[in-house]
Amino acid sequence: MQLTIDTIQVTVKAGTTLMQAAASVGITIPSLCYREGHGNHPSCMICMVKDLGNNRLIPSCAFPAEEGMNIQTHSPEINEFRREALELLLSDHLGNCDAPCRRSCPASMNIPEMNRLIADGRFEEAFLVIREDIALPQVMGYICPAPCEKACHRSYIDSPVSICLLKRFTAWKQSKTETNAMPPAKPAGRHIAVVGSGPAGLSAAFYVLRLGHKCTIFDSHSSPGGALRYEISDEKLPKTVLDCEIDSIRQMGAVFIMNTTVDEKMLQKKLRPGFDAVILATGSDADQIVSDFGLNIVEQVAQTYHNPVHSPAPGVFVCDNRNRKRPMGILSLAHGKMAARTASHYLETGNLMEVKHPFHSSFGHLLEEEFEEYMKEGIKEKRVEPKNGFMGGFTQEEAILEARRCMHCDCRKPQTCKLRQYAGEYGAKQKHRIPSDQKRITRSVQHDFVVYEPQKCIRCGLCIEITERGGESAGLSYIGRGFNVTIGIPFDLSLKEALTKTAAACVAACPTGALAWKKNSH
Repeated sequence: MQLTIDTIQVTVKAGTTLMQAAASVGITIPSLCYREGHGNHPSCMICMVKDLGNNRLIPSCAFPAEEGMNIQTHSPEINEFRREALELLLSDHLGNCDAPCRRSCPASMNIPEMNRLIADGRFEEAFLVIREDIALPQVMGYICPAPCEKACHRSYIDSPVSICLLKRFTAWKQSKTETNAMPPAKPAGRHIAVVGSGPAGLSAAFYVLRLGHKCTIFDSHSSPGGALRYEISDEKLPKTVLDCEIDSIRQMGAVFIMNTTVDEKMLQKKLRPGFDAVILATGSDADQIVSDFGLNIVEQVAQTYHNPVHSPAPGVFVCDNRNRKRPMGILSLAHGKMAARTASHYLETGNLMEVKHPFHSSFGHLLEEEFEEYMKEGIKEKRVEPKNGFMGGFTQEEAILEARRCMHCDCRKPQTCKLRQYAGEYGAKQKHRIPSDQKRITRSVQHDFVVYEPQKCIRCGLCIEITERGGESAGLSYIGRGFNVTIGIPFDLSLKEALTKTAAACVAACPTGALAWKKNSH
């Protein structure tokens, strides 16, 4: 039979759904509840398309193609319907896309994943997670004001997880091995100058090297470190720690040219012609250099935390700190990282980088009735105070114990959750729950490898079909009726008893983070 989809003539066999017909000519229709090879039971309603012949919206995942149909898959009307459908799902969705600790970290470090790896004694892997976002983890372990700890949900119950000390211990432990200096990526063939060797400059240099570029750092002082060296006492930040982390950047290939003041003339005559890009990371001094250009600072779309990276001229990027009333080292590191990524993107594409912040679901504060549920993945011990004091830091045993206090408030599918993906794509909004809401967060964690969070479930039924096909003696099933229906484990059995053979298939099929691996290693 023949039909038209988005003005394209399509020929398909009888019984083909509209979604399959569209896919045959490269047209993608969004869906949460559809999975090839499984039964069609439209529940999410975001796969709706319009039959122009009858002027009606129909679910493409289940509706069969018919001769002569004229189908439209995208339009303002359809997109608005999908947005409303997504908002209905989000109104019933209780979960954080990112844990509050990560959301409050200016560098957006994946703190829960670090904690999971430390708790397992996998320190090298934890170090790699840290270095994805923080260039100077030992230094930050001493001086960071820890906004992440202020946001930690564990503080509602007793005390927040000691995130900064965990980060510092992991970096210290790794500094004793040969893998402390991160290997650079495949050479990208570009050379970037960084002006300033303070926290922003060191961070910029680290990520420039990680991205495969060469890096030369210029600074007016005799030794690198900027404010970290000259404004913070040894009693707060041992300079041996700072030197260790600077040496790791030097080992990666950074070249330091000290006792060199970069002014507008040097920037114009030497750095701009001699390097592929220049990153100005000299704090307020950068404003003076920039103002000599006679150009207005152009704010890029690229943005981290509250302050943007600026580009006053092609190939020149500025870590801006003009809006900061007082320095914050972790914010400077975040700016340096963003500047490196922005400069690299510019060199690769010739365009300024646009960073779109992903959709974020949040349920707000933990309620007292939910403490026990969240504590299922965190041990009940009080916050570990290092026997050697704050400056001495954790022992390995203390670090593992403290990491096990983490309650893992994050979603285990932050990159693959379709609900998050489509909510961002269609501009859906989520209303925060209020304390009077009846719905409460629950968790099933008895399974060795899988966690089930029913309040993230959209009741697509895929897992029920998979467990039935897989021959599970218990499996999963619909429980309740009408609007109150849920997917649960029958006969009051445990998740471990329900998923004995089909855990991997169920996790793979789940369109949200309702069913997920406890650890990323799976």
